Amino acid sequence: MMNAFDQPQTILVLGGRSDIAHAIVRSLASSALKTVVLAHRGGGPVEVDGLADSVAVHCVAFDAANHAAHEAFVAGVVADHGDLDIVIQAFGQLGGPEVNTDPTAAGDLVDVNVTGAVSSGLAVAGQLRAQGHGVLVVLSSVAGVRTRPSNFVYGATKAGQDAFATGLGHALAGSGARVMTVRPGFVRSAMTEGLDEAPFACDPSDVAEAVAAGLRGRKSVVWAPGVLRYVFAVLRIVPGFVWRKLDR
Repeated sequence: MMNAFDQPQTILVLGGRSDIAHAIVRSLASSALKTVVLAHRGGGPVEVDGLADSVAVHCVAFDAANHAAHEAFVAGVVADHGDLDIVIQAFGQLGGPEVNTDPTAAGDLVDVNVTGAVSSGLAVAGQLRAQGHGVLVVLSSVAGVRTRPSNFVYGATKAGQDAFATGLGHALAGSGARVMTVRPGFVRSAMTEGLDEAPFACDPSDVAEAVAAGLRGRKSVVWAPGVLRYVFAVLRIVPGFVWRKLDR
C-alpha cells in the first residue's frame, strides 16, 4: 500500500521494456519503493537504471495477446509480491505502414493495443477494486484524439484504449482504486527511433514528470507535454480538409 506521502511500495509494469515506463518508475522511486515487476514477452532480464539497490526488480513473462491468461497472471503477481500500488499499462505496438492496408496486420495490432489493453485492464481493475486502493496508469496517445490519415489504424487502436481507460476510471469511482490516462505526443524512444519528429516532441523523462505530477494531483487524464491539451482542443474541430493537409 502507498504510504502517507502517496509513495508506492510495489509497481507492476505491463510492457516491461518500455522506455517511458522505466522513466516513470524512476520518477516514482523513493525510499518506500521495495518491488518493481517488469512483465514482458519472454520475461527475460531487463534493467531499470537509476534505482536504489534496495529495490528488488523481478522480470516475468507476459503476453498482451494472451487474453485468457491475464486474470491468472495478475493473481500470480499478487501472490508473489502482495498488493499492487501502481500498475503501468505500457505495452503496445506502432505497426508499419502495412497496417493501413493489410487486414491481418491491422487485426494483429488491434489484438495487442486494444483487446490486450481491455483484458489486462479488467484483470488489474478487479485486483485494485478488491484491495481497495491502487492506480492503473494507462499510456494512451494523442494519436487517438483525432486519427491522422498516415497512421489511422494505430490511432484507432489508441482511441479504443483511451476510451476504455477513461470509462474504467468512471466505473471504479468510489472503490478506492482509480485510473489515470496519459496522452503523450511524439516521444523520443526506442519505438519511434528513425521516425520524423512531430511538433512538441518530448523525452520519456518529460512524460514521467507529467505522470508523477498527475498522480500527486489525483488527475484522471494528463497530457505530455501539457500544451497538447490546448493544441488538440483546436485540432479536434478543424475542418477535415485542413486536418488532411496538416498530415502531409
